[in-house]
Amino acid sequence: MSKPKLIKFEEYRNFPNTFDIEDTSNKGRWAQIFGNDNPIVVELACGKGDYSVGLARMNPNINYIGVDIKSNRMWTGAKAALDSNLQNVRFLRTHIDHITEFFATGEVSEIWITFADPQPHKPRKRLSSYKFLNLYRQIAHAKALVNVKTDSDLFYESTLAQAKQDGLEIITTINNVYQLLPVPAFLQIQTYYEKMWLGMGRTIKYCQFVLGDCVSEPLEEEEDNSRVSFTLNPKL
Repeated sequence: MSKPKLIKFEEYRNFPNTFDIEDTSNKGRWAQIFGNDNPIVVELACGKGDYSVGLARMNPNINYIGVDIKSNRMWTGAKAALDSNLQNVRFLRTHIDHITEFFATGEVSEIWITFADPQPHKPRKRLSSYKFLNLYRQIAHAKALVNVKTDSDLFYESTLAQAKQDGLEIITTINNVYQLLPVPAFLQIQTYYEKMWLGMGRTIKYCQFVLGDCVSEPLEEEEDNSRVSFTLNPKL
């Protein structure tokens, strides 16, 4: 392991705006940690934390928590937040399938999923799959918004297919963010990975839907050698 990475691991653990995988005692206490009762928004698979920091700058009356398992990546966002004296953003290192250990029922008001791994061969591991939506319902209220920004057609289409199967209210679908005139400010934030995908000529997509209080079931997926298609579960 490289020395710079080891240094970032240690600095992350000692930053005042970061939390690690053992900090489960914060469940239900995030308002106390932030020192206010403002809404709490989580960014899942936040990487370097670009979106959490960008949204925190735009919305000082909303609290943001970036969540990822790689603390050396989140170090970038945590350091930027400290350098800018942003008091409304924190970072949490954990596996996202353990998210219910860190937030109480209804503690989260909105969710962002930014450039998550599309998991082409492991649909259950997609962060917008039925498995994860059911986890999110344990920490966020039924009217919570879920925002997805991605370069992946697979992730985008499967997210919308799951939302439609669940009968969720889909508020916005945009299959090419940068064709909008103008591009809304909250979609102009570009993560490290988004810049990389844009440099490769990929199209950026965005959707927003209401989380709801149903119990999601898996999509039926059929694969061939060239694409993945989605069939809504006929039992629902």
